[in-house]
Amino acid sequence: MNTNSRDRKLRLLIARLNKERKQQARKIDILCNDLVEAHREFIKGLSVIGFAADFYESIAGVTDLHELLCISGGLIEEQIPDANVAFFLRRCNNFELHVFETDQPIEMEDRRLENCFTTEVVNNISSSNMTCSLDDMFAMGLQGSPSCLDKVSAFAFPLNDHGSSPGFILIYRSSQKALTDEELQRIGGIAPGLSRAISACRADAYRQRGRGSGEEAAAQTQTGL
Repeated sequence: MNTNSRDRKLRLLIARLNKERKQQARKIDILCNDLVEAHREFIKGLSVIGFAADFYESIAGVTDLHELLCISGGLIEEQIPDANVAFFLRRCNNFELHVFETDQPIEMEDRRLENCFTTEVVNNISSSNMTCSLDDMFAMGLQGSPSCLDKVSAFAFPLNDHGSSPGFILIYRSSQKALTDEELQRIGGIAPGLSRAISACRADAYRQRGRGSGEEAAAQTQTGL
């Protein structure tokens, strides 16, 4: 074998080794990126679980609906800075609105966003069984102009618990600081438990009213009224 032939084979071998080394390096980079992303998602998951645990601990034992919503609204505002929080709770033919807001609530066509909801829209969102974007809410009949999409980042979270929903949570703030996926996951994680807590408060209030009516009737009977 002459020198030129040996040198050519050596160069080919070196080229092949360099190519394999670069391929291995790319595979290692991809693996490292996957590991970093998996670690990031794991941390996010822990954050969501941690917030849910703290949230449920804070509302445990609360039997008054107004107190429950005040605590819940405060905890949500701590997790989502500068956000407006509103609870829409269904009634037979209407709904209740409980608002917790920042100093500068966003308006839509001279109306507050919370005031753009009709009973039909509230029922549609509550029964939707999905996190609703502003586009979804307009499709369900939200009153107002879609032009507001440019300045509002808003989502509604139905309070679903095994198919039963007493209403939903509305979270919104300026689109200049759009709501993040992690923030949405945190709110979605507490919705089922808050649904059960709201139902328990309403059931307790119903029992209290029933007990009061019974005691009043008994007192009237005793006094001959």
